[in-house]
Amino acid sequence: MSGRSDDPNSLRNEVFTRVFDANWAAVRHHIECVVEDDSEVTELVSEVFLAAWTKLSTRRPMGRAWLLRVADRRLRDRLGRTADRPAITEAVHSGIFGDEAAPSVGHEQILRALSGLRVRERRIIMLTYWDGLTAGEIVESMGVTRPGAERILRRAQQKLRRSLGLEGRT
Repeated sequence: MSGRSDDPNSLRNEVFTRVFDANWAAVRHHIECVVEDDSEVTELVSEVFLAAWTKLSTRRPMGRAWLLRVADRRLRDRLGRTADRPAITEAVHSGIFGDEAAPSVGHEQILRALSGLRVRERRIIMLTYWDGLTAGEIVESMGVTRPGAERILRRAQQKLRRSLGLEGRT
């Protein structure tokens, strides 16, 4: 009597390994958006995957959006503040301007513009530009409909452009 079906822990380990391998880098990247200390990043990533192990369903394993929601909760619990890193500036700058020649917008200006956004608007900007999530993943992560996510993103982009003095840009 050998085989995977005989040992439920074997199946659980296999499913968890797949979830971990597919999402570890994305979860770490998400946390690095906010936390600079490498050991703290590692600790937070570990907490996220411990929660994943605890709640793991072998029939319906969690996806990246679920893991990022857990990471956001851990970050809020640990930090209770918004991020302040130049990498965020680059991600938002790139997302707003794309490949076109962009005006010089500094780190402080972008942070001020981000701080003027509502929490959901700031979160969708980070999920879109920093984490590179697809629309479907954003919908799952934020618990909103696709049209709702698109509306929040459009509004956040408009507010950022207005705050940065770039209303005419798309």
